[in-house]
Amino acid sequence: MDEILAITGITGKSGQAFAYHLEQNQDLIRSMFPGGIRLLLHKERDRDMEILSCFDVERMYGDLEDELFLTEAFFAVDTIVHIAGIHWSREVVNAAGKNFVRRLITVHTTGIYSKYKEAGEEYRNIDDFVYMMCKGKNIELTILRPTMIYGTLNDKNISSFIKMVDKFPVMPVVNNADYELQPVHFKDLGKAYFDVLVKEKITGGHDYILSGGEEITLKDMLIEMGAYLSKRMRFVNIPFPVAYSGAWLIFLISIGKIDFRERVQRLCEPRVYPHEEASRDFGYAPRTFRSAIGDEVRDYLKSLGRA
Repeated sequence: MDEILAITGITGKSGQAFAYHLEQNQDLIRSMFPGGIRLLLHKERDRDMEILSCFDVERMYGDLEDELFLTEAFFAVDTIVHIAGIHWSREVVNAAGKNFVRRLITVHTTGIYSKYKEAGEEYRNIDDFVYMMCKGKNIELTILRPTMIYGTLNDKNISSFIKMVDKFPVMPVVNNADYELQPVHFKDLGKAYFDVLVKEKITGGHDYILSGGEEITLKDMLIEMGAYLSKRMRFVNIPFPVAYSGAWLIFLISIGKIDFRERVQRLCEPRVYPHEEASRDFGYAPRTFRSAIGDEVRDYLKSLGRA
């Protein structure tokens, strides 16, 4: 059968960055996947029709929780690049196994390394299930684990901090925000997905952490954002015991309906992870936060008509 490449999550920012590299290397991708590309999309939207329009692309619309849809979508597929998210990985790998898919590249998270039960345990359970299924079905598996993703106003991470820095006269932080993070730009992820796909002889069967180009404290990140907003940062520190007690109080008052306890715990958890294996195997060289955050701040200002 002709090899088909199936992709989930192509409409997300890192998915679109991945699509850019596919388009820039059309001859190589056509030689690897003569059967074409199949995109799994949630619903039909005009703007999504432009993605990979230069290829022979089949678009299938459905829900990733629907295993009947996935089983049909993965028929005759050689390789899957699953970008849509770890929460659908069980369904994806089940359907892949039923269709004798040869290779699976899936984007998960460094959240598996969290020491807090709720955040890490679910991710580790999904990872274990995917490993077990791929081993049983002889699927060549590569798991990619990004850190906090940024670079777009829809990133739900850094964009929230930018808004807070802009609007708050004083920035509240827990434990002086003196814990290191390693955020990764979505464009660096798109390039990494592409490199892992085309360098199968090296990357097949290996997992990779995809962290950002520098370790930086949250406090320094906020100061960088403030500089681009022409704002001198002022902080008010909330000790962790006070913040955690407040989360417990909200939990009790809401009778368990509002639970910020673990979120407060994770807020102070350092999230720095080395990416040497990715650099060694496929030349992964992510940009630093300081060199890239300015673009996102400028996009924020443009959205408000202030730039």
